[in-house]
Amino acid sequence: MSKAFAYCPYCRTELAARVIEEIERLFCPACDEVFYRNSKACAGALVTNAEGQLLLTRRAIEPFKGCWDLPGGYLEDGEHPEAGALRELREETGLTVRITGFGGIYMDTYGAGGVSTLNIFYEAEVVSGEAASQGDVSELGWFAPEALPLGGFSFENGQRAIADWLARRGLGG
Repeated sequence: MSKAFAYCPYCRTELAARVIEEIERLFCPACDEVFYRNSKACAGALVTNAEGQLLLTRRAIEPFKGCWDLPGGYLEDGEHPEAGALRELREETGLTVRITGFGGIYMDTYGAGGVSTLNIFYEAEVVSGEAASQGDVSELGWFAPEALPLGGFSFENGQRAIADWLARRGLGG
């Protein structure tokens, strides 16, 4: 079991491992606090324009630096996934979008050996703004469904979301 913490953040006692609910978990022997390892919640969107093209972002950071990705990212503490998707779109693309539907939920990891992620995608359309790569995005691209660069794509969750998006449009996947 890999340790996320070595010491209890409440009382500073060294953590130990034991089987709790049939899973080995870290706990504090002094205050009996159990530390559950949960998937990190992420939200993003499959954004289309009037021509039916899908918006992709090129990653400016690792993991998968230089690869195409769907716009999105980690949720803030207590943030609703829809609000997180809208915030991430503004942060990464400069665009304000409107949610038009639900895209799907996909499990993944943040790179090889990274933390587990729970990825929630919405379908959306542009409402306003000037498209410009920002933050951890180096480039934006609008792609027709038949021209999506899935060979150089980053995360599996995005590939699966796009495959399902294409299938809903009768375009295979």
